[in-house]
Amino acid sequence: MCILFLALNQHPDYPLVIAANRDEFFARPTASSGFWADTPSVLAGRDLQAGGTWMGLNTGGRIAALTNIRAPQSVVADRQSRGKLVTDYLRQVPHAESSKTYQAWLARHKQDFNGYNLVFGHYTKEQGVRLHVYNNHQNRHEALKDGIYGLSNADIDSPWPKTTRGINALAEALTDEAPDDERLFTLLKDTQQADDALLPDTGIPRDWEKRLSAIFVEGEDYGTRSSTLLFIDNKGGFRWAERTFDQQGQAVKTLEIHSHFQGC
Repeated sequence: MCILFLALNQHPDYPLVIAANRDEFFARPTASSGFWADTPSVLAGRDLQAGGTWMGLNTGGRIAALTNIRAPQSVVADRQSRGKLVTDYLRQVPHAESSKTYQAWLARHKQDFNGYNLVFGHYTKEQGVRLHVYNNHQNRHEALKDGIYGLSNADIDSPWPKTTRGINALAEALTDEAPDDERLFTLLKDTQQADDALLPDTGIPRDWEKRLSAIFVEGEDYGTRSSTLLFIDNKGGFRWAERTFDQQGQAVKTLEIHSHFQGC
């Protein structure tokens, strides 16, 4: 996952709205979103190379999403796949029995993975949505307050041009009485690149900084492969919409899944 925009308690009918893009090499095998045959409670896409995922939920109310931190000088080749982090939380493995125990495990094992931001938390009818974000580079945990956030390949407070633009677009979209899928998919299809003077310096060549400064990344070998929308409503229902793209940036498939969390 390269970028996600998240609105927590910013719409009267939807305590959580997420709009996110996954950027990846097109050669990396991937399965479209769906409930997993080996873990039927989990709804997510799947990285068929390493077995994990970049964003998903489970029917018990858990939500998790991941972005990589762009820091090439810190990358170690034999680290574990970061997609395992989302998968572990959604599968509720022993070290992720609760958000609190998982937070402690993440801090102890921060060196086992290359740089990442992990958003994780849960929905209950009694408490609504509670979310956290953990950054292993900074060993920093934060409980998210109500608001709109943009998270790309730095930390959650980094005002990169594309995150600022996406936050503003999501805020505008949520003024609609019913958030419109196509409006949010259009937000995620934004190919505008940042001015040279505003590009971050993350240690990659400037032409790549420019290319990756768009919300929707275009490229024949590497680019935005899917856009995902998640809506959680006040009655314990959720709606998941995913649009996948080919190497020319053309939409090739759109799917939508409606369901309810257990007990709702």
